[in-house]
Amino acid sequence: MRLSSSLSVLPDSAVVEQSSYVLHTRKMNNNTQDTAVLQHIEREVRMREGACKLLAACSQREQALEASKSLLTCNTRILALLSQLQRMRKVQILQSVGCRPSDDLVPCTGKVALSDLRIPLMWKDSEYFKNKGELHRCAVFCLIQCGTEIHDTDLVMVDRTLTDICFEDTIIFNEVSPGFQLRVELYSSCVVDEFSPGAIGSWRVSRLGGSLGCSSGKKIRAAFESAAVCGSISSGDVRSGSVPPTLSPDLLALGPKYNLLAHTTLRIEHVREGFKTHDLSLSATEDNPFWLPLYGSMCCCLVAQPLCMIQPVISGQIKIKLSSEEDCNYSETVYGVLKRQALLCYQSQEGLESEDNALLEIPITKDTVVCMSDRDPANCQKIYINTQRQGEDITYVLTTCTLEDTQHWRKALCQHIYSMSHWKQCCDNLMKIQMPSSRKSVMTKQGSLYHEIATPSSPRKQTEVPDLSTDVRSLLSTYYKESY
Repeated sequence: MRLSSSLSVLPDSAVVEQSSYVLHTRKMNNNTQDTAVLQHIEREVRMREGACKLLAACSQREQALEASKSLLTCNTRILALLSQLQRMRKVQILQSVGCRPSDDLVPCTGKVALSDLRIPLMWKDSEYFKNKGELHRCAVFCLIQCGTEIHDTDLVMVDRTLTDICFEDTIIFNEVSPGFQLRVELYSSCVVDEFSPGAIGSWRVSRLGGSLGCSSGKKIRAAFESAAVCGSISSGDVRSGSVPPTLSPDLLALGPKYNLLAHTTLRIEHVREGFKTHDLSLSATEDNPFWLPLYGSMCCCLVAQPLCMIQPVISGQIKIKLSSEEDCNYSETVYGVLKRQALLCYQSQEGLESEDNALLEIPITKDTVVCMSDRDPANCQKIYINTQRQGEDITYVLTTCTLEDTQHWRKALCQHIYSMSHWKQCCDNLMKIQMPSSRKSVMTKQGSLYHEIATPSSPRKQTEVPDLSTDVRSLLSTYYKESY
């Protein structure tokens, strides 16, 4: 009612001007978002082009496997970004016809980390213990996707000497909502001992056409032509059921082939402290050359750090009292900090900076109730915080010096409780994200503890394998820089 009455006294020209300003601002924001996504697509298109040329020039099997992995990763990222453009365009269409976004509370984002990924294998007795049959070798890696953010793990060579596929990567996704879906896909490629670069030489002659020696102008033109196809979804009409353009068959037919072996999707209910087991959905059978004998499960550490558990939500001078106190006019002035599961009250801001113990710690949990009372004629609203402390229901009264500050604290408290209710068990305590060591060991054991116990007399000889993924990424990055 207040908003309607205030708008009614404005002149018609002022209302039109205000509406035009809002629409112009919204349009500018949409264009900025579109541009950022298109630039990301263009960067991936250039990386994909570099991966194709590197793949055509590979003379070693390991290099070809890494380049093919990079190509598959780029293609997946491009398709994910195209889907994002479609969703953004649909939102823009709804806004253009007058559908405004909801003003309801939105839970905070957070970090989600997956580490210590381990996939057990189930070899036959004749293959593993008696060492009979053909030595079946595959190159495998995982593609891990959350929204449009996609990461790939290091490449692992697997044969019957391994009982577990181990990935040492720690993959962190930033700005993830509590409704995230983290998809883990395991890809496999059968490794042939005889690697012949001539098998892709004909593709290099017929398709590249000497483009390795082309000028940077042609590279940029080709990249923009590819990006233009991607951008047509954002600038053109988006129809329901439209499908992103398919990738060129030539790109998919080049080099080693990776096939989806298994996959699973992890959600917030799978987040737990420690090493947990999750089910895998198998996508291949024993008849496939890239097949590996999976148990149908994987083990990993999946943790989450909501933003409300990492950094303070709000802080400032407030007055706190217990509602049960007889003197209703008495309250203690403190410096309050809303952080994690508590409203910490210090004597002053200096006490917070010196890390002194808080004078009072008010529990703030998913079950805390926050309400307001505006019956005070002095226009000083109060915030009532009903919470539990040592099993008893206690109500605290929070006041500030100004009505504006009170509104800020009320909004921050409600937002904090709303975020914790959506992040669920992730807000019970602050989970730790184990960061990967800066120096990877090339002598990492891929066998399980069972393997070490079962065959103590025949220890497996470890051979040093160069970190080719770093070389490939460096080459692709160099190519990308030279394209400008």
